[in-house]
Amino acid sequence: MMGPQLEVIIEIPRGSFVKRGSSGYVDFVSPFPCPFNYGSVEGYLGLEGDMLDAVVLGPRLQRGTRVRMRAFGAVGLTDRGLYDDKLICSAYPIKSWQRHLVLAFFSFYAKCKGVLNLLRNHQGPNHCEGWFDAAEAMARAKPFSLKKTCYMPRTSLSRQ
Repeated sequence: MMGPQLEVIIEIPRGSFVKRGSSGYVDFVSPFPCPFNYGSVEGYLGLEGDMLDAVVLGPRLQRGTRVRMRAFGAVGLTDRGLYDDKLICSAYPIKSWQRHLVLAFFSFYAKCKGVLNLLRNHQGPNHCEGWFDAAEAMARAKPFSLKKTCYMPRTSLSRQ
């Protein structure tokens, strides 16, 4: 099934050992390279409160690259007890072997993240929830605006 067309901002290039959050700060250095380009969808928040995650299949893309891709599915991941969707994007429809590779990676990743969370003394279960329709994941995400508004509270100039 064809999913939505999205703009993804690459945060972790394929082959990188450095895992950064959407804020740009280093979260951890991995003992193995990321097999996919990993980023986020601007304008949407995932259920855990960060920008909605997206994986982009294909050749390595530089950090900060913006690509317009179709999401063909999503992987659900629970990290510290918080559910998080990862949209799986590609320029071409995803083949069965690619889907299995993505699921195997996130199953392994959830186990590694569980060990890291134990070392960091973070509570909650970690596991891969499986493959979902991209439209379902988008329906769970919360749209938000990046426009910043300046709020000036009303104050009384008179003293009483």
